[in-house]
Amino acid sequence: MDPRPGQQSGGREDDPLAYGDYPASSGRRIQEGESDEGVEGERGLIGDTYRKVRDKYMPQNDGSSQSKPSGGLGSFLFGKLQGVVQDIGSGIDQKLGGTGPKHSHTHAGAQCDNGMHNTSQHRYGSFAAQRTGNDAKWYVDGCGYMWAVSRALEQATESIWILDWWLSPELYLRRPPSNNEQYRLDRMLQAAAQRGVKVNVIVYKEVTQALTRKYLSPTLPDYLHSLLPRNTDPVTRALSGMGLAATFLSLEHVERENPLIVPPLTVCSYHTKHALEDLHPNIAVFRHPDHLPDAQTLSSSFFSSLQHLSLSAKTASQLPEDALKAIYGMNEDVVLYWAHHEKLCLIDGKIAFMGGLDLCYGRWDTNQHPIADCHPSNLDDIIFPGQDYNNARIMDFQDVSHYQDNKLDRRNSSRMGWSDISISLSGPVVEDLRAHFVERWNFIYNEKYDVRKDTRYSRLTFNQNAAGTVPHQTSQAPPAASQPSQTCYPQQAGYQNASSSQNYEGHPPPAQGRPPQAYGQTPQGYGGQPPNPYGATQGQVPYFPPPPVSSRDIGGQGSDEEDAARGMGEYMATPGSHHQHRERIEEKATSLQENMMGRFEAGRQYMSGNEHYSKLHGHSQEAGIPCQIVRSCTKWSHGVPTEHSVANAYISIIENSRHFVYIENQFFITACTDAQKPVKNKIGAAIVERILRAARAGDKYKIIVIIPAVPGFAGDLKDDASLGTRAIMEFQYNAINRGGHSIMEMIAREGFDPTEYIRFYNLRNYDRLNVSGLMQNAERKSGVNYEDARYEHDAAVELPAGDRSAPAPGRQNYQQYQQATTNMNRQQGLYTGEWDSVSACYMLGGKDIRDVPWENGNIPEIQAFVSEELYIHSKVLIADDRIVICGSANLNDRSQLGDHDSEIACIIEDPISVDSYMDGKPHRAARFAATLRRQLFRKHLGLLAPQNMEQPNQNFEPIGVPNTYDYGSREDQAVMDPLSDRFLDLWNSRAQTNGDAFGKIFHPVPHDSVLTWKDYNAFYEVFFKDSDENAEGKDLKKPAKYKWGHVVESNFSPGDRGTMEVKELLSTIRGTLVDMPLLFLIKEDIAKEGISLNAFTEEVYT
Repeated sequence: MDPRPGQQSGGREDDPLAYGDYPASSGRRIQEGESDEGVEGERGLIGDTYRKVRDKYMPQNDGSSQSKPSGGLGSFLFGKLQGVVQDIGSGIDQKLGGTGPKHSHTHAGAQCDNGMHNTSQHRYGSFAAQRTGNDAKWYVDGCGYMWAVSRALEQATESIWILDWWLSPELYLRRPPSNNEQYRLDRMLQAAAQRGVKVNVIVYKEVTQALTRKYLSPTLPDYLHSLLPRNTDPVTRALSGMGLAATFLSLEHVERENPLIVPPLTVCSYHTKHALEDLHPNIAVFRHPDHLPDAQTLSSSFFSSLQHLSLSAKTASQLPEDALKAIYGMNEDVVLYWAHHEKLCLIDGKIAFMGGLDLCYGRWDTNQHPIADCHPSNLDDIIFPGQDYNNARIMDFQDVSHYQDNKLDRRNSSRMGWSDISISLSGPVVEDLRAHFVERWNFIYNEKYDVRKDTRYSRLTFNQNAAGTVPHQTSQAPPAASQPSQTCYPQQAGYQNASSSQNYEGHPPPAQGRPPQAYGQTPQGYGGQPPNPYGATQGQVPYFPPPPVSSRDIGGQGSDEEDAARGMGEYMATPGSHHQHRERIEEKATSLQENMMGRFEAGRQYMSGNEHYSKLHGHSQEAGIPCQIVRSCTKWSHGVPTEHSVANAYISIIENSRHFVYIENQFFITACTDAQKPVKNKIGAAIVERILRAARAGDKYKIIVIIPAVPGFAGDLKDDASLGTRAIMEFQYNAINRGGHSIMEMIAREGFDPTEYIRFYNLRNYDRLNVSGLMQNAERKSGVNYEDARYEHDAAVELPAGDRSAPAPGRQNYQQYQQATTNMNRQQGLYTGEWDSVSACYMLGGKDIRDVPWENGNIPEIQAFVSEELYIHSKVLIADDRIVICGSANLNDRSQLGDHDSEIACIIEDPISVDSYMDGKPHRAARFAATLRRQLFRKHLGLLAPQNMEQPNQNFEPIGVPNTYDYGSREDQAVMDPLSDRFLDLWNSRAQTNGDAFGKIFHPVPHDSVLTWKDYNAFYEVFFKDSDENAEGKDLKKPAKYKWGHVVESNFSPGDRGTMEVKELLSTIRGTLVDMPLLFLIKEDIAKEGISLNAFTEEVYT
């Protein structure tokens, strides 16, 4: 059934093409119940090779991408060989990925193979139990988060443990760098090591060189051919031999330019390791995993395991697992595809920082996300020195060991903003993060470093402490009576079981000779305030409600004129509904308290009898925040059975949500059915089930998802180099609204409009490069080119702190330029430096862009405006404003399955409630979840004031200082109720208005007007083709009409009038929220066939 889409609140009418009725690539529609597999043929090793040869050497019928090749000997040869090898590939895929529901992660009770997966009895199958007695704090974007990390590093006395995907030693944790030289990460770690602090760092070891299938050629094709059954007919034997030889020769030729895995230039773990270890003997850095197979590995792990191979899917599926992993690209000791992806920093074993932010280049950012960083009146105002000024869509990081070098000219190109979320924790939950780090460290030590006998490296020891553990009721059989009731961890060297130990209230004992110290802790409890009574989730311990009083003071009301000045006037009706319902809230809470008195008493009795509870907190009324650590890990990453408790938690929380789910993530790759191979995680199935349950019951239920417009860092999406990004986009669209089994199509098939229940959004922003007459005047007066002076500034901030105004070799241009600008009038207009970025204009209280000053210099103002997608790197889910998952895990197979990338996340359920509304009805929201969700919504809508990096507030401080939030403000009320029509009108109309303005001014892609590659050419390529290569400084015979991300001037009048037209449109933009273009290239196969995307490699992109 194809439902008729309706008009959405505050938004445009959705195109029927967006879901439920889409064109298949063959020109016919896939009918309900029909598998899409086989319409164009499965991508595969042989088929892709044949298509490469065909496209290059065989003429096409009509030149279109959909034309079919003619028959002939070549077609027959490749076709026959395709069948044989694809059978093997299918068997390999089944063996590696598993089949049936037991590995599909469709529900919390999904079963896994015995001996292969984690069998923990803790909630969500986690290695860690839920723990009480914690404090938690959120950080939106890198500015406040990194300031807090710097404070904690300053006060470290015992240990600093860091686990990161990438770590940049030269990263500044406070900005601008010129005023904060002591807060560069390497200097802070060096200072800590000199104080006697032990610093242990684990970073992902990247693939350092191109890995191609030539490692398996010619030995593999010869070996495979020798295994053909003896009774194989001569024709098949000859054709198979020819085909195998041709295939691998073709692969080698193609992979000279398109290797199986292109060596990334973005990170350099070697530089990280040696730059830090050279600072002090107390700093030890592990890199993991290793990648390249040697001859011995291939011989022992591959060929010896293939001795019984015959060319059939049945025998291939029965191969020893090591043999299959060797074909696929991984065995127990060699990992080609997967990465350590956690972001974790532990200080003295007492404070934890974790979430989506690595301590590396490109992550530091403020809430307004400036993407311009030209400072012609004062170079010391530069925020992003060297390679930290990055736009990976134009040019990724290059040779990061030379951190001051940056080929991206910031006079012509913007950086890319970075939107992210992290948290800090204290309390018993940190014990589980310590356990995770110790397990990883000792696993790597035993694997790589034990034989080195280097005194810098040693195993870590850890005494397990079960303080705060909450028992989990499960439907599975309880442990045997002889089994002790305690937190279960895999035993590793140095990992001691001491659950009864009471070392400083669950923290490790300090070293001898040093006083015990807990950063930010007071006698009253974590956070400097007595924690409130807690409520555990249903099914674990009895739940009892919080007292029916507000935990905060409602702010005052402003006038409509004041609200308009703060960016609210056009949306907000007269408030007051909050105050009108205060009595109703108290009455409802009182009634609820009376009705649940029995459960309250049961909970009190439980707490009074819980021994560890009273030992940890003194009495049962000081419970703190219940938190639980979940993770994704397996044998290669952690030396343990596969654990996918992150996926279990996502699915369970979605299934049990009552009103609303908010997802902000870097990716959205998931499946609703097994037909969506190769994607395996079934978070999408949980979403569909929950929405259909609400739709059939007539309940108002919403899911809001925000993901990047371009997930990855491709420039021109039509380039061959963008295949990986196009593959990711194709998997995402197949999860959302295409392919016959997507979320929206599954809902529409049941007769409901999916856009009434789930909608998708992106983020985008703009700025203005200050290449005005001020820069021209400064260059003329100083006789120095701005970029030359800027380069010397960036090199200077890498030197030890000192008097940077004194003459020094290599800084003459910088000093000469600075001297010239010193005598300029910095008291007014552009000369103050206030308008070096105009990103504040779309935030709360920002100046109208039409009133911002400008002086024409080398270019007119219209050519100084730039736009870029705001890259979303967050990994957070918030349900019902009550529960939060925040960590490093993306919403894709790589993060969720457990046996791919390693991940860590925390589930937070704050018992302290705040007054709120849900669908117009009083709602007791959890403080942590509600404030985080409201802060994010306000930022995206432009209802937050610009963040001042030099004026830290409570949200810049580590745990122990609570988050500050302006409860009851007009802006808070605007986002308080995520189900109200007023909020949905505000949200959807803002996304549409912003998107329309960006589309008119900058022609960004993806865009809903681009349905085909022909549309893509007309909308984008004609203006920006090769603009990314222009920005890289490449000399092209025909440069792009406009620079990357700049205004499409031909859409506007010439001269100053055109500039005013652009500024009129920019003045309508508030915040960064835009609709996700669900129609983008919907009539095309976005990824297209290719040697780099087939049954053996596409799993990398999921």
